[in-house]
Amino acid sequence: MTPTSVPRLLSVIAPCRNEAAFIDAFCGSVLRQQLPEGWRMEVLIADGQSDDGTRERLLERCAADPRLLLVDNPDRIVSTGLNACIAHARGEVIARLDIHTRFAPDYLARCIEALERSGADNVGGPWVAQGTGPMGEAIAAAFQCRWVVGGARSRDRSYEGEVDTVYLGCWRREAFARFGLFDEALVRNQDDEHNLRLRMAGGRIWQSGAIRSVYHPRNSLRHLLAQQRQYGYWRPFVVRKHGQPGSWRQLVPALFVAALALAALLLPWTPWPAAALLALYGSYLALASVAAARAAGAWRLLWRLPAVIAAFHIGYGWGTWRGLWDVLRARAPSSRFARITR
Repeated sequence: MTPTSVPRLLSVIAPCRNEAAFIDAFCGSVLRQQLPEGWRMEVLIADGQSDDGTRERLLERCAADPRLLLVDNPDRIVSTGLNACIAHARGEVIARLDIHTRFAPDYLARCIEALERSGADNVGGPWVAQGTGPMGEAIAAAFQCRWVVGGARSRDRSYEGEVDTVYLGCWRREAFARFGLFDEALVRNQDDEHNLRLRMAGGRIWQSGAIRSVYHPRNSLRHLLAQQRQYGYWRPFVVRKHGQPGSWRQLVPALFVAALALAALLLPWTPWPAAALLALYGSYLALASVAAARAAGAWRLLWRLPAVIAAFHIGYGWGTWRGLWDVLRARAPSSRFARITR
């Protein structure tokens, strides 16, 4: 960089609410990011009216480092927080980060490099999970297994190429002028919907294994089930908007739950549909559990995995039908599915 050149600006955006236990670690990790030569950054954090001390701590951090900026998010959900950050961002490149994710020191540098190299409109890395405690580890193992998530490329750490969606994301600023902001009617799936809209308009999404991060999933079956119900619930609202899901594999859990319900209804007359379904799904659970335990290198998790995998599928499938019921009745989304589940 010559003495007269102007540094290029990267805007980092992150929504949060009640993250007092994580906010300091997040701020510290993002401020230590190693940017390419000639780049500087600003970090915009949208606080959704936290009441656990997060906001006060953020104000202290912002006063100590001018790169940190607090943005108000009175609507408290992710999509409004992201859009509020984008409205205040000044950078030519915008990268989304997550409070509960650990990032490699060169994460942002790799995002910028992939954006320039691929020519894509949105880039990101694989979605890699690391759990806490025995149940959290089992959830992470299932989350990472392609047998469980329908072959999603987002779980493939080595994949390099075009994808239908990507974890978090990094965009040139003009992408939001071209494809629009995040849909504020969606509490969940706003990132999948934005990527679907981007692809339908001719945009490209790129995944690079060089962009490395680790996500911390839920660590209990109850919280996992609640999370998956929410993800499933909002899927029909995306389908209503665009006439198609982000990916057809996202509808498989709903078909499975429908098959379970049908088999249960037929039990008074014949047990064979239920027996056949349980045999097929039981075999699948056994194979998927072995695959997940083997991939994670942790056979001690094997006995927990069937329940975890079933929670993924039943929670998501049941939530999809619940959302479809509201869509078909032209009802506004239920506030019950708008609460934070972590």
